[in-house]
Amino acid sequence: MADLTTLRRSPVRHLHDRFEAERVPGERGVTLRELPFLGMVGIRVEPGSAASERLGERLGAGLPEACGRVTSSGRHSTLWLGPDEWLVVSEADGAVLADELRDVLGGDRGSVVDVSANRTTLELSGPAARETLEKGCPVDLHPRSFRPGTAVATTLGRVPVMLWQTDETTYRVLPRSSFADYAARWLLDATSEFNGPRVP
Repeated sequence: MADLTTLRRSPVRHLHDRFEAERVPGERGVTLRELPFLGMVGIRVEPGSAASERLGERLGAGLPEACGRVTSSGRHSTLWLGPDEWLVVSEADGAVLADELRDVLGGDRGSVVDVSANRTTLELSGPAARETLEKGCPVDLHPRSFRPGTAVATTLGRVPVMLWQTDETTYRVLPRSSFADYAARWLLDATSEFNGPRVP
């Protein structure tokens, strides 16, 4: 049987050459790239229940307990979406991970769904990454409020995204696949000013 994964095309594959060509080096540098086909699994379960504890143990770091929190272990990171909802982003295959987590859930109340095709991941990095995002994101991204290990649902330009800061100068933007082209082009446009000198 043919390996159908070879037929996959990311929603911004056509922009990969532009990501490289429009990369900005230097002290005002910023780079945009796509991390396609990460596994993503949606979890709904009662917080604090035995099932949530088992799922957290399987993921290696527990389910985050508050808005903005992210827990990570090995290949898996879990983002808080709501009081009883989480998104697992993983280097593992989403369908396989979802099957494993459904087994962990067992007959307890809750749901585990492979949502890998629902979003892609755009990674923005460099000294100007935060300044780029601040042009079109309503969240306060100053380090006093937003720091590595923080992820929230917000908007970028006119589209909803998950925004996740992974280190001091790196952010992951997770738009739905249907909005990915817009989000990527918006980010490319927003980074273009950093190719020139800073305007006083």
